[in-house]
Amino acid sequence: MNRELFGVFGGIDTFERFRTDDEFDTVLSGPTLTVGIKDGDLATPGWSATHANDEGFCVIWGEVYPPTDEGNAAQWLLDAYIEDGREVLSALNGSYLAVIHLESSDEPFVVTDPVRSRACFYTDEPGVRVFGTDAAMVGRSISNPTLDQQGILEFLHLGVVLGEKTSVAELDRLPLDSRLTPTAVDRLDRFVYEPRSFDYVDELAARLERALERRSTLPGKKGVLLSAGYDSRIILSQVSDLEQSYTVGSPAAQEVRGANRLAAQYDVAHTAFPPDGRYLRPEERKLRYSQGIKESLHIHHAGYTDEIDVDTMYHGLLCDTFFRGHFTAQETIDVLGKRIPIGQLESNPNPVETLLGKFGYNREASESLAHRTSFGIDPEPFVSEAIESEFESYRDRTDSVQNTLTCCGIANQPSIPFHSQLSDHFLTSFLATDRELIEWHLRTPPKHRTTETFLRACEQLDSNILRHRPPDRPYGTTLFNEVEGFVRRKTPFLSSFEPPWPDRQQLFERHQLDQRMLGDLEHVHSLPARHKLRLLDLRGWLERWRGSDAPALSELQPPETVPI
Repeated sequence: MNRELFGVFGGIDTFERFRTDDEFDTVLSGPTLTVGIKDGDLATPGWSATHANDEGFCVIWGEVYPPTDEGNAAQWLLDAYIEDGREVLSALNGSYLAVIHLESSDEPFVVTDPVRSRACFYTDEPGVRVFGTDAAMVGRSISNPTLDQQGILEFLHLGVVLGEKTSVAELDRLPLDSRLTPTAVDRLDRFVYEPRSFDYVDELAARLERALERRSTLPGKKGVLLSAGYDSRIILSQVSDLEQSYTVGSPAAQEVRGANRLAAQYDVAHTAFPPDGRYLRPEERKLRYSQGIKESLHIHHAGYTDEIDVDTMYHGLLCDTFFRGHFTAQETIDVLGKRIPIGQLESNPNPVETLLGKFGYNREASESLAHRTSFGIDPEPFVSEAIESEFESYRDRTDSVQNTLTCCGIANQPSIPFHSQLSDHFLTSFLATDRELIEWHLRTPPKHRTTETFLRACEQLDSNILRHRPPDRPYGTTLFNEVEGFVRRKTPFLSSFEPPWPDRQQLFERHQLDQRMLGDLEHVHSLPARHKLRLLDLRGWLERWRGSDAPALSELQPPETVPI
């Protein structure tokens, strides 16, 4: 990877058992912790930083903003931690991992941002705790990795490995809102739901404005990954020196035409990348950022990275989750056998059913996958039990079922590889992880974390932000949009709303990926494209863990007694 943090809880000699100094831009070492950081933009304001003095050292990897005018965030954090202890971790802002080592303490640590937008992987298998941001490099320290069948099955059926597991038994990752020490994993309390009453719209508008102003200082030529939806247009509106916007899709697609209109409204150049074979293939430039725990298909732009000509990239990822209630359970009504959401919260939601609908689970496809492989599990009870267990693990951070649903969704967000790949190639702003916006999310009751609240806040910042509505949401009311979408699907001669992303099944067939990439697994060719892409992801990671000449996972072969 272009950017990486890697370390051990031990001195420089321990570190050099696994890596060499010349692999990193900077290596900082003490008697109980050594860490290396590789980042060509190290010390750029708003980005990765290091600082060392007689009392210790600090390394911050990723996007970070201190609460003062101190230019070096690592210096601010080290000084503040020496003065006030772990309370200062709540004041750090951004999408980051931070490492602190004090000469006066035998407990150095690594800490995530509150929502774990940057994964930290670790293992104790070599006899010392090794940690880092690249699962492949941390995994190399494991002499005999064994596959975690629970993790693999969660990935195949849900599209995400839940919780702290990975697909390798000896490799774990830090939980949501936590820190890693030489011998333990400590829970922190920066991400706890405590709803209260205030002016939700005014406060969100003010915090969005400050968050975007903070991030507008990132240097160089600036671009945004642009959809025709709601979330990225606030970036277009508020970052005045954007020069370029990018969308994946054919020029005639509704999503591309909508994005092009938005770009023209704000006088920003727009480029549409055609969805060809590069869009789907899980190549090295894409697969590695999935870290073996999430689907690479979420990295829509990966195949076009070399054609993106910017230094700093913005995106609206997770704005729907933090501000618009993506993971909350909505009331629905039955319209001719179709469940239509009506824009109100469900009073007594079923957590498992809700989360199965939000993650990448498809009952029919999972049953077909189970019949074509030899894992020997019934997928429905398996995924239900896995999700119920994961849901229960977040109850102590929340006050209600609806907030627990959202907390569980944030902790297991499937689309994080989107951000991981971007931030390995560009200075990348992650608006939704702003500390003030996270606080707004935690303090706002679920019934007010809605698209209506978000759009009213955006309109306070720009009264013309809804001049061009998303092509599949022509009305300001959820029910009206859903009903029109349903009517269009059912009425002859009326065109349906197009999905925002290219048709994966169509692309799979057009580029003959069954024959080119799954030629030796003909029994899975009838599966949906998304599930075949998961198999390709898994195969790629198996080659990393076992070597490219190792045999494929035997469970991917068809069961002899089950007809295909």
